[in-house]
Amino acid sequence: MLIKGDAFINKLILLFVFDKMECPLSENTIIDMCCSSNTWLSYMDCKPIVNKLIDEGFIYNMASYGEPLYSITPEGRYCLAEFYIKIPSSTRESISAFIKQNRAHYRRKQECTADYYMNKDSTYTVYLKINDLSQPLMELKFNVPNRQIAKSIYKKWEEKAGNLYAVIYEHLVD
Repeated sequence: MLIKGDAFINKLILLFVFDKMECPLSENTIIDMCCSSNTWLSYMDCKPIVNKLIDEGFIYNMASYGEPLYSITPEGRYCLAEFYIKIPSSTRESISAFIKQNRAHYRRKQECTADYYMNKDSTYTVYLKINDLSQPLMELKFNVPNRQIAKSIYKKWEEKAGNLYAVIYEHLVD
């Protein structure tokens, strides 16, 4: 069971993650970073902490077209600056090291999304998207003959999306 101080520290930890990432984060990214890839927060605490931080004005839900993205507010940065020292130094070091090593991966993961599903005729539709904060930059939707191909495209999308976007843009705009 959490004691009152732990809830406060957990809020600070999440604010610290937002501050270090320097970009808006989806709820899935927050959970993956804080609960799945690390043990900075428990899964059961993470969502309520996000909601409390929104209610308290320390993070906000950015107006976006798809999955909600959250970002730290000036009030959140001020709170973090005032109480930064309350976060155990080992946790701060762990968060800093992890984010330094994985920042680009998480940004790319949020920017390049993919999904696939089976159609009535047993083919698969693959849906690929490159997101920007304000709008989708590119969306592709196409049919493939089987799940194996759909899954292969799904797995490669995050890595290949940037190059594919550049090639398509270059061919259409020149």
